[in-house]
Amino acid sequence: MAATGPQRQHGRGHHRSIPIPARILIVDDDRELAAMLAEFLVREGFEVAVAHEAPRTPLDAGATPPDLVVLDVMLPGRSGFDLLRELRAREARLPILMLTARGDAVDRILGLELGADDYLSKPFDPRELAARIRAVLRRAQAPAGGDEDDGRTELHFGTLRLDLARRRAEHDGAALELTGAEFRVLARLARDAGKLVSRAELTEHALGRKLTLYDRSVDTHVSNLRRKLERSGARGLEIRAVRGAGYELIEGERP
Repeated sequence: MAATGPQRQHGRGHHRSIPIPARILIVDDDRELAAMLAEFLVREGFEVAVAHEAPRTPLDAGATPPDLVVLDVMLPGRSGFDLLRELRAREARLPILMLTARGDAVDRILGLELGADDYLSKPFDPRELAARIRAVLRRAQAPAGGDEDDGRTELHFGTLRLDLARRRAEHDGAALELTGAEFRVLARLARDAGKLVSRAELTEHALGRKLTLYDRSVDTHVSNLRRKLERSGARGLEIRAVRGAGYELIEGERP
């Protein structure tokens, strides 16, 4: 795994503050593309490491861990989805951006369901990749419950408790392991609990970009949230869809 870019000036921590320059790990077996992207991102001010196959231990102590992973779906040996599962099992909040084939909605949806924060379809403009990376990193540091700084460090709604400072979630006392995007979606809904929050607003808050036509990313994140709330074994909380408009967090029926 080769690294390029300026020396890091601060300690790392994607669950704390993102250092400058942020360290990006590109995992893509297309050597020409990966080299071009690495060169471009270095010019954009990032520190970049490149792997051409799924690294066995990308987050082990002793190696400098990344602040964000750019992960291609198609990799030799193990697929990008296999690596995504392993990364999510070890670090729920590490920002991950998937690269998928253009028009392959199945790959995009599966990547998001497995915990990717966002995706980008090939071919793409490197400037768009840099913009997506900055958006995801920026949202990783933004106030979790909304852009308004009202001084709150916790949000409570029914059986839900969100620690905005530590970005931890509990449902009826059970810890919820959420990705960064999932936490931001849930926190945004909790801040306006009982009120409709539009898909456009959730997309901008959770992913740091505008909602585009046919973009179902935020819907997949909501679907993931619903499954995790159900798996927690607790009741009394529901994310209700308002067709064509958005979602609202409401108190459901308790047993």
